[in-house]
Amino acid sequence: MSLDPVSRFRRFARAVTVEVGALDQSFLGRGRPLGAARVINAVGRGIQDVAEIRARLDLDSGLMSRLLRSLEDEGLIATEPHPDDARRRTARLTAAGEAEFAAYEALSNARAEKLLSQHGDGERLLAAMDLVASALLRERIELREMDPRSDDARYCLGEYYDELAQRFEGGFDVKLSKDPDATAMIRPRGAFLVAFSDEMPVGCVGLKGTSADYSEVKRLWIAPSARGLGLARRLMERLEAIARELGVSLLRLDTNKALPEAIAMYRKSGWTEIERFNDDPYPDFFFEKPL
Repeated sequence: MSLDPVSRFRRFARAVTVEVGALDQSFLGRGRPLGAARVINAVGRGIQDVAEIRARLDLDSGLMSRLLRSLEDEGLIATEPHPDDARRRTARLTAAGEAEFAAYEALSNARAEKLLSQHGDGERLLAAMDLVASALLRERIELREMDPRSDDARYCLGEYYDELAQRFEGGFDVKLSKDPDATAMIRPRGAFLVAFSDEMPVGCVGLKGTSADYSEVKRLWIAPSARGLGLARRLMERLEAIARELGVSLLRLDTNKALPEAIAMYRKSGWTEIERFNDDPYPDFFFEKPL
């Protein structure tokens, strides 16, 4: 017997609805529903443009106006015209709003810690949550160009190196690899992209400028929770567009036989296999792509 996939999905949806208190009139016992609490959370996390808040929470304009009005009546939020565009509004927390934001944070953290502590394998549970969240937020994954020395970029690179160490025969030591200097992946020489799913970094790729007549694609990584969503292709397409902006006419990359999914993607997206072009000890395959 196999369980019906639709029934399994709906069971999951019901469980999440109850767990997050989506139908509670007093979310986390603070006297207001989830929608109002989410607005407080968004503003407390630094999102002040009302239109951006509405878009992030996927609220219609009427509901957004009602939520803001109720929070203003409570003295938790103050709204005012945008300094650069009088047609737009911004929102900020009052002192009372800051206190309410802190209370929600403490209660939400305690709820999360309790749920994780009750499970026999918290890491496995978190991995499942990451997988579901990435799937649900796939249309909202943002690609941002960043300094490869930033914390989010370094996190992605660390995860990338750890994965290579597990997948490569004999492991992986970045000190033995031709690790690109960070400045080679910053404009005007190159670029570095990080993919974010609701502020969680879930992927990266770098464009390394060289002294030769080509640039190199380096460090393409997708978090396990975000695989199967077409994110690697999105990152590559954005990186190729940036390369064109920088006047690059030829791209090259190398990869290892332990990464068959990457090899298959390169071959399907116009990359041609070529002879070895460097003395890095790890790659088995070498590709190039004219732009």
